[in-house]
Amino acid sequence: MSDTLEIHINENSRVPKYKQIVDSILNGIDGGQIKIGEKIPSINELSESCFLSRDTVEKAYKELRKRQIIESVKGKGYYISRINKNDSINIFFLINKPSTYKMMIYNYFVNAIGTKGNVEMYIYHCDETLFINSLKKNLGGFDYYVIMPHFRDEQSKHTSSTQEVLDIIEQIPKNKLLLLDNTKPNISGEYGSIFQDFEHDIYNALEEGLDKIKTYEKIILVYPDKSIHPYPFRIVRGFEKFCKDFKLDYEILDEIYPDMELQDKDIFITIRERDLVNLVKQIRQKNLKLGEDIGIISYNETPLKELLGITVITTDFKAMGESAAYMILKNKKESVNNVFKFIQRESL
Repeated sequence: MSDTLEIHINENSRVPKYKQIVDSILNGIDGGQIKIGEKIPSINELSESCFLSRDTVEKAYKELRKRQIIESVKGKGYYISRINKNDSINIFFLINKPSTYKMMIYNYFVNAIGTKGNVEMYIYHCDETLFINSLKKNLGGFDYYVIMPHFRDEQSKHTSSTQEVLDIIEQIPKNKLLLLDNTKPNISGEYGSIFQDFEHDIYNALEEGLDKIKTYEKIILVYPDKSIHPYPFRIVRGFEKFCKDFKLDYEILDEIYPDMELQDKDIFITIRERDLVNLVKQIRQKNLKLGEDIGIISYNETPLKELLGITVITTDFKAMGESAAYMILKNKKESVNNVFKFIQRESL
């Protein structure tokens, strides 16, 4: 059993004690104080030695087992996982922006990969040159390349790729390539892809909420026409098709302006967080009731929207991250349209 395992618990810290246990063990492994295959104290032993509740230690060990850091051997106890870190997969993870949603995908991916892979994240901010340079510097250095292709053209509008982007992607062996989030560009060969179909996803999600939407008189999409991190125009196409097919009065704005002319029975679809915040502020200032006088549907789920009761149409970020990890670990080359859903809450 490890004599070098040191669990550091800061009683004054706001970090949960189970998380402090997890961090102490991970730091011990990274620092070489705890070896792969080494036995660690039982739940009862660690509970007694650190003056912690058994539930706290059990929660920490459960988290470590989930992440495949430790394993239990029946009748013998807990051991540091025997996975050889030198044999783990090296993964290059390239995202277009550090938004809440993209980081959720990344975190779910990393957790699902666990100790079987080392993941290095790079951000290119929808800039074609940064994207190409990042790949050029790292070609041949990784076992897998996970890429989210979203770019900003000269008019600050969204584009999925350029010829230069396709040329550099073509240099990645297809058995090492996995495209995430955006529909796949015209790339030759067989490779993995987990994507959003922006036009059909928004159409189908809104159709799911059609009965509620029809209780409002006008539906307004707030789509930022130009942005540092632009959004696919296919969202607009899907929205317009939905409104025309179901004969709904609609309008498209590029932002929520100060002192909006809000009308009773308007319903808004917001994409950016700041537009959502500005809209809610104005609804409150005008003493309108959210969900009755004015409806809101927000694009992309976050924990805060759930807490505030905001209806969302959203891809399943957990499914995307975990599916990507599964495809790499199982060496799959599938093309998957990620789950997209309508979640109704009090704002509608």
